[in-house]
Amino acid sequence: MKSAVCCMASIVAMLSFSAVASANEPLYIAGENPAERPSKAPVIKTFVKTPEWYKQALHGIEKPYPTSLGFLEDQGPWYTPFIHPGMTGRYDIRHWHH
Repeated sequence: MKSAVCCMASIVAMLSFSAVASANEPLYIAGENPAERPSKAPVIKTFVKTPEWYKQALHGIEKPYPTSLGFLEDQGPWYTPFIHPGMTGRYDIRHWHH
């Protein structure tokens, strides 16, 4: 019973806080206008590809590097699965998990 009362009190507190927060500024909902970047969205001004970045991106690939990896020169600071460990076992062809 005591835990139910605490749970209800927590829910009421969260709802009242969200009501106060929404009164101060409008709620942002992603995707409402996909052609428009939100004014408060963070902006990356510079992105430097350090030697460590290239080491991570080329992990498990032997020299000479294939020309198909030229896309790395155009790669920005956004997420790409190519430079992060993926599946394990027989699918780990770049030996990320060894």
